[in-house]
Amino acid sequence: RKRRLHSKTTKTNKKASTHTMPRANVGGVNDVGGGPEEWFMSLPIVTRCWFGGTLLTTCAANFNMFSVYKIIWSFESIKDNFEIWRVLTPFMYAGPFSINSLFLMYMVYQFSKQYESGGPYNTGAGGGTADYVFMMMLGILLLLVSFVLLGGMVPLPPIFTQNLVFYVLYIWSKRNPTNAANIWGFQMKAYQLPFAYLAINVLMGNPYWGLIHGMA
Repeated sequence: RKRRLHSKTTKTNKKASTHTMPRANVGGVNDVGGGPEEWFMSLPIVTRCWFGGTLLTTCAANFNMFSVYKIIWSFESIKDNFEIWRVLTPFMYAGPFSINSLFLMYMVYQFSKQYESGGPYNTGAGGGTADYVFMMMLGILLLLVSFVLLGGMVPLPPIFTQNLVFYVLYIWSKRNPTNAANIWGFQMKAYQLPFAYLAINVLMGNPYWGLIHGMA
């Protein structure tokens, strides 16, 4: 009888332990995986919003969900039709699908992430996300005002994603002038990087006024 009672108790304990024992987190088994969603959510908040917005806007325009002319900068459309989204959408369109648009989206991700993660200039909020948001707002305002003031004197299209990317890159290069950087394996200092990109675009015959507009 004692053996039977002991056997019954053992079975009951085994059954209870099956339901109550927590799973062991061995070697990061329960850690967050490395899928696209986890990667995207791991980006700093400003970079995540800018890169995500650029990806969505570029894809939607290329799949004809709306016309590109509905998202370019137009002060008249904002003033007369209250199309206030045009304040932001010119900074979130990478162009028609091509190797250039893919490269520009990569630059949005890379340059924004390296500046935001590395510690933005302290403009009063301790050198964190709020400082980066302030810097971006100031950059957007300056790019829009200077575009209006230039008034067609230079060939600038009313799309400013590349311009804002080089605004961020230029400020990062000033923030970290001695950091190591490279283009296609050519080593240089961070302060030389924006000018190296500009020289490459000039030599290859690519449009370069957007780079100057952002850096200036």
